Amino acid sequence: MYPYSCYSYPSPNPMQARWNNQWCYGWNPQYYNGYRNIVLQDYGPRPFVVDIDQATKQNTNFRTVLWTGNHLQVALMSINPGEDIGLEVHPKTDQFLRIEEGQGFVQMGGSKDKLDVQVTAHDGYAIMVPAGTWHNVTNTGNRPLKVYSIYAPPNHPHGTVHVTKADAQEAE
Repeated sequence: MYPYSCYSYPSPNPMQARWNNQWCYGWNPQYYNGYRNIVLQDYGPRPFVVDIDQATKQNTNFRTVLWTGNHLQVALMSINPGEDIGLEVHPKTDQFLRIEEGQGFVQMGGSKDKLDVQVTAHDGYAIMVPAGTWHNVTNTGNRPLKVYSIYAPPNHPHGTVHVTKADAQEAE
């Protein structure tokens, strides 16, 4: 389930992880706890490689920022059944969302009163939200909707964790 291969000679590639004096590919133990779960925290802006599917599905917080750089941010979201992200607009930030697990209803438009894009989406769907577009995603399933979001430029402070939607609303 967590494949990795190690070689005892030094690697010329600085992006590979060094572990027990070996160069390892595919699994970096410094990012995992003893149960092989990814430690969910903000790893930016240093280089980082992660199984985004596993990290997204493992996240139980409404929002957990996983990586923040100077020009990009990755956040994980878990939206409970019947709940939504909340109708919002980012005036200067483009956003990409991908549904890893669950099903939802996507709404987008030029104003909060004119959401003319309305699509049902599920596992594997990607949602592109241009800056200045009002948008919302509602969980229409019976289990948490697991989503990751990429913001360019970053939208939340480094290390942001909102356990619940109410926490997120209070912070904003």
